[in-house]
Amino acid sequence: MRPRRSAPAGAGRLPVLWLLPLQTALMVGVGLMVTGPLADRWPVAAEDGINRSLAAHRGGPATPFSEWLSLLAGTQSIIALTVLAVAAMLAFSRGRLLRESLFLAGAVAAQSAVFLLITLAVERSRPQVPHLDAAPPTSSFPSGHVGASVALFGGLAVLVALRVRRERRWLRYALVTALLLIPLLVAFSRVYRGMHHPSDVLGGLLNGACTLLVMTHALLLPARSRPLAPVALGAVPADRLPAARPASPGGTPRRAVVVRHPHGCGAELAERVGEVLRRHGYADQVWTETSAEHAAGGLAERIAGEDPALVVVCGGDGTVRACADLLAGTGIALALVPCGTGNLLARNLRLPSDPAAALEAALSGEPAGIDVGRVRADGSGSARFVVMAGAGFDAAMVGGASERVKGRLGWAAYALSAVRHLGDPRMRLSIRLDGGPVRERRARMVVIGNVGSLQGGLPLLPDARPDSGRLEVVLLDPRGVRGWLAAAGHLGARMLPGREVPGPGGAYGSVAGGALEYFSAVHVDIRFARPQPRELDGDVIGAGTRLSAEVEPGALRIWLPPRTPYPPQEQRGEAETGDAGDAEPAAHAVGG
Repeated sequence: MRPRRSAPAGAGRLPVLWLLPLQTALMVGVGLMVTGPLADRWPVAAEDGINRSLAAHRGGPATPFSEWLSLLAGTQSIIALTVLAVAAMLAFSRGRLLRESLFLAGAVAAQSAVFLLITLAVERSRPQVPHLDAAPPTSSFPSGHVGASVALFGGLAVLVALRVRRERRWLRYALVTALLLIPLLVAFSRVYRGMHHPSDVLGGLLNGACTLLVMTHALLLPARSRPLAPVALGAVPADRLPAARPASPGGTPRRAVVVRHPHGCGAELAERVGEVLRRHGYADQVWTETSAEHAAGGLAERIAGEDPALVVVCGGDGTVRACADLLAGTGIALALVPCGTGNLLARNLRLPSDPAAALEAALSGEPAGIDVGRVRADGSGSARFVVMAGAGFDAAMVGGASERVKGRLGWAAYALSAVRHLGDPRMRLSIRLDGGPVRERRARMVVIGNVGSLQGGLPLLPDARPDSGRLEVVLLDPRGVRGWLAAAGHLGARMLPGREVPGPGGAYGSVAGGALEYFSAVHVDIRFARPQPRELDGDVIGAGTRLSAEVEPGALRIWLPPRTPYPPQEQRGEAETGDAGDAEPAAHAVGG
């Protein structure tokens, strides 16, 4: 089957720039809340005390250092550094980094435009302490210095994370950490020098970060997802590609069934997938498309009547889950072509982010067995998952992200949906592990995981491994702003280079002041006092009062790249922060 040509994957992402006016409106709303209803309430009312305390303790090297930071983030310095960075990228790459250059310049310019529009609508006076810098005639909210430094230095950090090769991981960590530290230091310097309230610099950080998110999806993601000719697959020269595998004995071509999500896998990518399969000896290809009614397409009929040697899944985690539900226990091996919104299974298996390169890397290895989870939920029957099952905030976030927004923003659509559900009420639930005693809890979210990392390598379940024969569970129950900050700080700290990594069982129990609680079991039974939204691998299964899961060890055979095993427990701290988008693959060293 040779599908008709369609627009390249990632085309049409530039319209995401319409989110900048929305960002401006949201920031104006935050500013009006800070200067209006929240002005006399904690924590905004306590900000003057922070400014006075810092002003009273000025002195020593902190004062000249803060002056240097303020100069570094000033308008003239930001413009000059941006021009130098863009000129250097264009000169040294001989124009090949044009899109990256536009991204950096656009991020700085867009942040400045949004900042100026906010200050036209929000009027906030500077702190009532001695000012160490000349005060510009703009509102104190948000901090322009901080927003500009996030756009420039945060933008450079994004480019470093995407461009520095994985074998230079130490260099990438060092550069990204140093670049991201600069806006934080600038934020402190602006408060220290009496130029802004703490909420002003938080507004600047938020404004700069949102601008970077929008510009990344508008300009960088198309460059990383646009189709490549088969010869350039995975940036490997044609003469270095692995030799095609021979057909099965007797000269009969091996059969591959390809399940294709029509939106995630366009015609150009489908052609590349077909070429990779032919190169590996799968000349007999049967293609089937998914639909809203049939998440696995016609896979059930194909495996029942044709006994394929391989099933290739071109889609996201929802498509993979539907196919894995059919393939678990059959012995038929599956290969991933990650082209969905999250692609969390592929990321946790350390497959390259380029879809065809991921297939090329996997088929150069061998099949191995990974666990799957089987869920039983009232009103939804029984189904399997390969990534995570969740209820509460997690499921509400997934259900609140529309397909149209996901098509434009990718996984960032979940972040936007999450903001709308931060105030959802807590759940009353009981949890029972492996037939043990019933534990009564309250939580905003419960997640049962077969793998542990979310987008960007965030280790939500640091002990989860898809070959452990166990499921990991986390309850999220932050209390107020401090609770959310404690949970975010605990999870974020695990992503830092050189952090301490727990041994087996090290993530269990209550942490982050009770905001997170971890469990591990083969069988998990959770019951809710009231019906709660639930999801499996990003697919909403409807509200209910029960979520019961058990592990099926090694039930799914999946093709994984050679040489590099899934990181053992003592090394996972370093590996989980790696960029799943790099071409260097890793696989499980698990029995197949």
